[in-house]
Amino acid sequence: MTIDQALAQLEFNDKKGAKIIKEVLLEAQELAVRQHNVEFKSNLHIAESFSGKGHYTKSIRFHGRGCSGIMDLVKCHYFVKLVEGPPPPPVPPKTGFDQAKEYVQGLRSRTITNTL
Repeated sequence: MTIDQALAQLEFNDKKGAKIIKEVLLEAQELAVRQHNVEFKSNLHIAESFSGKGHYTKSIRFHGRGCSGIMDLVKCHYFVKLVEGPPPPPVPPKTGFDQAKEYVQGLRSRTITNTL
């Protein structure tokens, strides 16, 4: 997906993560133009996009009657990789016959260990 298409989709999403991802994509686009000598900022596509586990912080939450509980404050990291050029063509979906053929081939290629 090109970066312009991704930004257009994130424009109409109301969720908290969409706003953060949009800011990250705009920042990555600016870095690509400024530091990595990309000629046109719209000539980028998203090669990889994933999130990772961040630092967990524990805190106390106070309940009524002198009781308390332990809360986890969860953080995460977001990674994006932009590549210059057009995006790869979309992969056509597999038909049911092709999926069945791969399934049967996987069953036939199994080996039973520790037997005669």
